[in-house]
Amino acid sequence: MTIEKTLTHRLFGALMIAGFAMVATSAAWAQECKNRGELDEMYCDEDKDLVADPPKDASKFKDPSTLVFTYTPVEDPAVYKDAYDDFMKYLEKATGKKVIYYTVHSNSAQLEAMRSGRLHVAGFSTGPTGFAVNLAGYVPMAVKGHPDGFQGYNLIMIVKKDSPFQAITDLKGKKIAHTSPSSNSGNLAPRTLFPKLGLVPEKDYEVLYSGKHDQSVLGVSTGDYDAAPVASDVFNRMVERGTVKGDDFRIIYRSAKFPTSSFGYAHDLKPELVQKIIGAFHTYRFTPEMQKTFGGADRFYPITYMADWAIIRDIAVGANEPFNRSGLEAMRKKEEADAAKKKK
Repeated sequence: MTIEKTLTHRLFGALMIAGFAMVATSAAWAQECKNRGELDEMYCDEDKDLVADPPKDASKFKDPSTLVFTYTPVEDPAVYKDAYDDFMKYLEKATGKKVIYYTVHSNSAQLEAMRSGRLHVAGFSTGPTGFAVNLAGYVPMAVKGHPDGFQGYNLIMIVKKDSPFQAITDLKGKKIAHTSPSSNSGNLAPRTLFPKLGLVPEKDYEVLYSGKHDQSVLGVSTGDYDAAPVASDVFNRMVERGTVKGDDFRIIYRSAKFPTSSFGYAHDLKPELVQKIIGAFHTYRFTPEMQKTFGGADRFYPITYMADWAIIRDIAVGANEPFNRSGLEAMRKKEEADAAKKKK
C-alpha cells in the first residue's frame, strides 16, 4: 500500500469515526447549532460566512505553547520549509509562541493534521482549501499578493513543443495527466471547463493521476503523458529554477485567473491568539528570497473564503466534486483505482 493511499485511508477512517461519534455523543451540540451549511458535524456556522465559528464554550479554545505551521505539499517540501523560515520567526515575535514547521507530503495528511488539532496555521492549495474548510475547521484569511490585489494563477494545458497538438480538441484519445482528485487546476477545473471546449475527461481521454503538478510537468517532458493541466505558477517556478526548460513546452489553453494557495488558522484557537496571527500575516513583508520563490509577491493579501473562493466552489459543484465526505470518498476511490492501474 502506498503512503498516499495509506494517508487517504487514515483520513477517511478518521472522518467516519468522528462522524459516528458525533451522532452518538453530540446530539445536544447538533441541536444548539442553528446553521451548519456545508460544514462537517464537528463545526457550526451560525454567522453564515461559510467557515467554522469559534467554539461557544470558552473552555474549548486552544492556546498551544508551540504553533505548528506548514505549507501545501505542491512541490519539494524542503524548499518551502526554508522559504518560510523568516516568516515563522516573525510569527514567533508577534504571538510570543514557538513556531515549528510540520512537513507534509500529501493534501490528505495536511487536512488530517488540522482536523485532529495537530496543525494550527497553514497554507492549503486552492482546491483542498474547500475540503479543509468543511472537514477540518480551517479558516482562510490570506493569499500571497501585492499592494493592489492577490496573486492568482491559471489552469494551463501543456504539451511538448515538438508535439502535433495545437488545440485542446487534438487531445482526444491521448494520455493526459491530472494531478490529484482534490486539486483545483489539476483536476476539478478541467472537469468543469474542458467539456465546454469539446474535450470531456474520462470520455474523450483517460485520466491518469500523477500525484502533483511538478510530476505532471516532468511526465509531459519525458513523454509519459501527451499533455497535462497544471497550475501556471507551479510551471513558472519550475522553469525559473531550471527544473525544466520553458521552450520545451507549448501552452495550448489558459483559463481565467484563480486565487493561489490560501493561508489560515484552526477555528478553535484562542481569539486573542487569532488576532495576533492575523496581524502577523497582514503586516509581514516578504524577504527578497521569498519574493523570488513566489513569483514577485511581497505580502499576504487579505481575503475571505465566502467571496474569494466562490469561483472555486462553483467549479467543484460543476465537476460534481463537493467539498464534503462524499467528495472525499469519491477522491479515495479514484486514488485506489489509479493505484490499481499503475500496478498492472
